[in-house]
Amino acid sequence: MVAVDQRPPMLKAIGEKIAPRQVGYEDVAPVKAMLARSLTPMGSAVLIDPDYGFSLAAGSIPADRGLLITLEDFRFEDTPGGRKTRLPEGWDVGKIKRMGADGVKLLLWYRPDCSPDVVAHQQALVRSVGDACARYDIAFLLELLVYPFQGAANHTTDYIENKEKYPELVLQSLRDFADPSYGVDIYKLESPVSADSLPNPDENTEEVRKAQEWFNKIGDIIDRPWVMLSAGAGMEQFRRVLAFAYRAGANGYLAGRAIWWTAFGSYPDIAAMERGLQEESARYMDEINRLTDQLAPPWDQAPAMAKGVELQNAGHSFPSLYAGFGSQAA
Repeated sequence: MVAVDQRPPMLKAIGEKIAPRQVGYEDVAPVKAMLARSLTPMGSAVLIDPDYGFSLAAGSIPADRGLLITLEDFRFEDTPGGRKTRLPEGWDVGKIKRMGADGVKLLLWYRPDCSPDVVAHQQALVRSVGDACARYDIAFLLELLVYPFQGAANHTTDYIENKEKYPELVLQSLRDFADPSYGVDIYKLESPVSADSLPNPDENTEEVRKAQEWFNKIGDIIDRPWVMLSAGAGMEQFRRVLAFAYRAGANGYLAGRAIWWTAFGSYPDIAAMERGLQEESARYMDEINRLTDQLAPPWDQAPAMAKGVELQNAGHSFPSLYAGFGSQAA
């Protein structure tokens, strides 16, 4: 599945190219529409934001592909005790359902070692979104990201992988939301190990075995389908993430920048961007799709599915979301 819902990274990159003019909707929306038009046909679904992306890209999304809409406001409250995610004013699960979407994605900045009030806020938000998705009969995808605290040497508010994250923080974050009462249908997860530090998964070394153990623990924690995010990783780094994850039971990917960031770098040369998407991005997506088909178990073979437990809130919207899964992965 392809993600084109990124806002801060895209706003920042475009802003640097057109400075001193301030970046606006008219700059970002056409780029998102191009990404959706070029890449969605190669995936089973597209994830897009409702503020900059959807309106102009809607006509470019094939009817036989799933439509996922991001719900979180990209502006979060960064406190000494941790980050508090919020929903954008005027947007909720009901509105996303009325748009005709197949799924709701919520990005949650989360650390289990945050202050109690921050942990309680984040957990309550996930539970409220899960309840709303059940009420409106729409799929709920939860994205979890570990981040550096204020005051840490590597603190940043950019949407990038925390290179110094501890694998146990990633795993404990997942444990905190593994309970079915949260109503999560699909987990969108980061690598428990920094993508840049992952060894070649095809080598037979102790380093490879240790990295695989961290990914295997994900499958021990949850029994629902899970897919990998790229968090801005490079193409080769994300290939390695997927190989480790698929061997641990991941069912696919939901990624953006690993696929299209190189082509995006040609902005504002739109023609060069389109060539990059049609050539390098398309080749890369074809490669990771083949890797997915070869290694990833189909989503309906997740433990909960194999036991005869249906996806939470499964309904008429799921056939389009899971178009392309069937006998293969996402």
